[in-house]
Amino acid sequence: MEVVEKKNKNKKYKPILEDIPDWPVYQLSKNRKEFIEEVAMKAFQRIKEVRPTTKHVIDELEATVYREQQRMKRNRWRVDPEDEPRFWAGIKEELVALASKTPEETQVKADELLLRIVSRYANEIAGNFKPTSYRFTREIVKFWFGRLLNGARVKKFGAIFRNRYTLRDKIHIVGKVKHLRKLASQGTVIMVPTHFSNLDSILIGWVIHSLGLPAFIYGAGLNLFNIKIFAYFMNSLGAYKVDRRKKNVPYLETLKLYSTLAIQKGAHSLFFPGGTRSRSGMIEKQLKLGLLNSTIEAQRNLYLDAKPGEEVRKIFIVPVSLNYHFVLEAPDLIDEYLSAKGQDRYLPEQDKYGSWQLLQFLFKFFTKGSNISVSIGRGLDIMGNYVDDDGNSLDAQGRVIDTKDYFLSSGELSIDKQREDEYTRMLSQKIVAEYHRINRVFASHLVAFVAFEMWQKKHPKLDLFGLLRLPEEDQVLDYEEFRATCKRVRKQIYQLKDEGKVYYATHLKGKIDLVIRHGLENVGIFHLKRPLLLNKEGNIITKDFNTLYYYHNRLVGYELEKFI
Repeated sequence: MEVVEKKNKNKKYKPILEDIPDWPVYQLSKNRKEFIEEVAMKAFQRIKEVRPTTKHVIDELEATVYREQQRMKRNRWRVDPEDEPRFWAGIKEELVALASKTPEETQVKADELLLRIVSRYANEIAGNFKPTSYRFTREIVKFWFGRLLNGARVKKFGAIFRNRYTLRDKIHIVGKVKHLRKLASQGTVIMVPTHFSNLDSILIGWVIHSLGLPAFIYGAGLNLFNIKIFAYFMNSLGAYKVDRRKKNVPYLETLKLYSTLAIQKGAHSLFFPGGTRSRSGMIEKQLKLGLLNSTIEAQRNLYLDAKPGEEVRKIFIVPVSLNYHFVLEAPDLIDEYLSAKGQDRYLPEQDKYGSWQLLQFLFKFFTKGSNISVSIGRGLDIMGNYVDDDGNSLDAQGRVIDTKDYFLSSGELSIDKQREDEYTRMLSQKIVAEYHRINRVFASHLVAFVAFEMWQKKHPKLDLFGLLRLPEEDQVLDYEEFRATCKRVRKQIYQLKDEGKVYYATHLKGKIDLVIRHGLENVGIFHLKRPLLLNKEGNIITKDFNTLYYYHNRLVGYELEKFI
């Protein structure tokens, strides 16, 4: 992968489709009204299948109204529509009025209320890709980020107007780039990145454009639209909105149908299967299965809808690993994780960063030497099999197989929800394995992992929370001992790389003292309290044990603690 990095770093890619009107996402927006109506009707029909009686429908409507009113009372966001309270109060009144109607009238009215609710949800979810806004946003990002980067790096008057440095110097795209471009020209690509920061969506949007791919539809968390600058970017890129506060059946079915139908219509799609940002800092282990299942359902429908002899467009899943030295929200995310550890309860999105804080972060990012890498994994089919450059699915022995066979029962194409749920779990497990395999170890990950594990080993009787409360006088590691341990763990990372189980950044090579210095300079580089640094005596100390734990967690799952 390191060789690929050098090849990819400054290469410019021609667009796969030159004209925006040829992009699938443009076709969706062009027929937006009809598409939303189709989503709403399909969602209505799906809910009627699982809630077949009038009583079932009414029970579901009452549960939905209750949950929505509780959400508005407890966790209202700026981005929420102003007419929400009035809408749901009206639905509640009409539900109460059903008691005085005949059974036939009740059924008709209950169905009408359900269709009204899913239509509202479909309109809330739907993106609105506009070519003019897309071009403008794309050029704004390139121009201002480029100007900021050059002004920061060159540090001479007038440098802000030069083009010595580009975003490609800052954001390194590595991995299966040519493979991804080929798959995008042959079928429908579903990009599934790891998720650590609110910056991920804009970062991936830039990567997609940089690689010459058509715009993807985004499943962006509605919380991002609370932040004005993010809302502008997301709206311009045609993101569809995912509101994780809403757990009712009508909303979840509408969201899933939106994704399924968009994929069926050929729209390249991007969503974060972890569901939300990693609170712990670990690579995701458990994925949300709903949207993943929509890819399997879409592939099955394409086979079912195909005419005899017609070539069916395939859906490809492409895992992507985002690698940061620094995550803006890390201290708050790890606090949420620790407060919930051992408890099975829902944590709502808490975004404490407005537009100004994010602009400050972007300025800091571009004026420091801390880079980001985006690792593109090998494409998978909807069963989790690897695919070759021509989109052929391969079994474990490298033989070509036909994914259509997975949907056959007694030689006929069929719908089997239980079977497809199992396929979804298999795909989820494969994506998680790929996340770990294509992950790139940074020096900052190495030093954070080694330091935290060394403190843990020095105090074996303390549990996690006892360790996090370690007295300041015990928060010191001898540099020579730390150095030797880093060298030992790095050697094991090299071994894992040779076994195809992980990758590492080029800066992890070379003299170990320089690697350690690079790691210390970059780990949590913009936090007020640095998670790791050298004291006056030249030994290792921490100013924030919780945040150090967050950065340490990036290397959990590789059994490197055996080498501490």
